[in-house]
Amino acid sequence: MLVVLPPSETKAPGGAGAPLDLGKLGFPGLNPAREEIARDLVSLCAKTPDEALEVLGISGRKADEVALTAELFDSPTAPALERYTGVLFDALDQESLPESAKGRLAVGSALFGLERGLDPIPFFRLSGQTKLPKPDGSRPTMRARFGTLISEELARAAEEGLVVDLRSGTYRQLGRAREAVTVRVETERDGARKVVSHDNKRHKGLLARALALAPEEPADAAGVADIARQAGFSVEGPDGSEVTLVV
Repeated sequence: MLVVLPPSETKAPGGAGAPLDLGKLGFPGLNPAREEIARDLVSLCAKTPDEALEVLGISGRKADEVALTAELFDSPTAPALERYTGVLFDALDQESLPESAKGRLAVGSALFGLERGLDPIPFFRLSGQTKLPKPDGSRPTMRARFGTLISEELARAAEEGLVVDLRSGTYRQLGRAREAVTVRVETERDGARKVVSHDNKRHKGLLARALALAPEEPADAAGVADIARQAGFSVEGPDGSEVTLVV
């Protein structure tokens, strides 16, 4: 089983690992796109930091993130699950997970496409919605840069076991997992339901934890729903390949 998490914009700086080596990352079929994206991102941040703020959609108060991103080939790395921070990753509580559970987790990423939970990655700033300039002046979408590579890697993963895709819409668009189980989190208030960002992130983090720790891997959406119920979630479905959590 592979559980694919959405990334977070916020990341922990620093790390104790050696600088980025694409050869040490999982999903090696993504390396050609990763190399090009990383070099274009470093060039933007190093040569035109003011433009980088605009392109990356961040304020001048976070100019240090541009400077850190400019050094991504030389800066220390940390496992992906340690690098990302925020509501989902707080709920996941990766520090308390055994290595075997972390091995079931991956993260969708604008820079690397997909990262396994233990892959060593540097600090960077890049969103799935960014149109990153190329040397020729064009600004392709991240989806165009990856083409079919992410979908192909997820298809390979699906040959080995179930893929549970918890990514947000932006990151699913970078490369869909056609055979995956997806999860929707609906918050119920005053008799009505809607998707609330904080609740969505928190409960996906809790579900990812439950799936990573499951003694037996689920084979389908019904199996994912059973694990969710055992973890205390209110579950509807599955409806085809989609499971709904009601919170």
